[in-house]
Amino acid sequence: MWFLHSVWRKLTQSRAVDSAGPLERAFFESVYRLAFVTGLSTSDDYMGYMIYSSSVRMLSGLVVICEIWHALGNNMSLDELISSVNVIFIHMITLWKLMIMVSNKKVFKKLARALESPSFDISTENRQAIVNHWVLTHKKYLKVLLCLAYLTLAVWVLHPLVDDMDFNLMVDVKLPFAYDSPLRYVISYLFVGTMFSYASSMVIMSEVIMQAHLIPLVCQFNVLANCFENVFEECASEFPDINKHELVKHNMFVEKYRKRLGDLVKQHREILDQTTDLKTILSAPMLGQLACSGLLICFVGYQATATIAENLGKFVMSLFYLGYNMFTLYIICRWCEEITIQSQRIGQSAYFSGWESGVSHVPGARATIILVIARSNKPLVFLAGGMYTLSLTSYTSLVKASYSALNILLTTKHE
Repeated sequence: MWFLHSVWRKLTQSRAVDSAGPLERAFFESVYRLAFVTGLSTSDDYMGYMIYSSSVRMLSGLVVICEIWHALGNNMSLDELISSVNVIFIHMITLWKLMIMVSNKKVFKKLARALESPSFDISTENRQAIVNHWVLTHKKYLKVLLCLAYLTLAVWVLHPLVDDMDFNLMVDVKLPFAYDSPLRYVISYLFVGTMFSYASSMVIMSEVIMQAHLIPLVCQFNVLANCFENVFEECASEFPDINKHELVKHNMFVEKYRKRLGDLVKQHREILDQTTDLKTILSAPMLGQLACSGLLICFVGYQATATIAENLGKFVMSLFYLGYNMFTLYIICRWCEEITIQSQRIGQSAYFSGWESGVSHVPGARATIILVIARSNKPLVFLAGGMYTLSLTSYTSLVKASYSALNILLTTKHE
């Protein structure tokens, strides 16, 4: 295991990892290494990697072209059409999402490096524990996502080798030559498998990148809330000989408190700006994600139901694929809702920041606290296309709507 880990680190030594600070590396190291392997790293611009990255993107685009070519050039049954639409739709949406992410790479890099900002205060053990909690949470969800994703991919790729069809490929594509002989089939299987694996890895990475930028925002809000709740006590701890009700009469305490409160307000504004930038970037892609996920849950559920008695291997493949799509949509809605909750908590934390000890009489302190509370009363809500709220309630509604559409498809099939 140690040897494999060393090989993995050697093969994925991205410049993004080398230039990352400790906190950025804690959240993003795995993401940077995975992006490097899939040809999506924007920090590695040397010639060898650019050739590799261009080749990967070309292969991913080529498999989509072959899928569309197959769908347009054949008279297919409903089951075959659904199978083709599933793959084409998710790959097209992924390519669109990645194009938007690459075009906004400076914003994503800024979001990642915000963890290294001097205003991000983790000087206390309590706040360090908060950061460690979110780092572990991120890694846990990342492991579950990757295990489910690559297990689904493995089942999908290996299924043609064990089914009852001769010369079957893992995805419906049209090739410019026949592959109905053993040698041609092996070559075609390896070629299409490579293209499909890279395209699928890009699908996985689009979800990984989004989660990786949402959880640090949750962490920053959580840490900031703790800072507001303890701002008075932390400033007062440097004046242990003075009664806390007399501190507001001490000029040095007042200056320290005002400076500390101003730093927290500045940090709050920075996090709000970061979140707004991410909301703007993800709005259109997430509308496509919702539409794609709704269709896939419906269609893949239909495939799983239709093949349970006829083809056990395809049923297992559809089941894994359904689980993956539902889980990826869940984690996006989960963390978007968590950001909304944590952003509202800032106002509550500012209210419980110790103003009753007399600091409300400090010039500017009262107005500053009221301003923070007012900003927090307008929750940060992630919207898909400016229309649909990304929350667990929306996730539940989408799953219910997909289930209703699935019932209609199954009824149509039986009739």
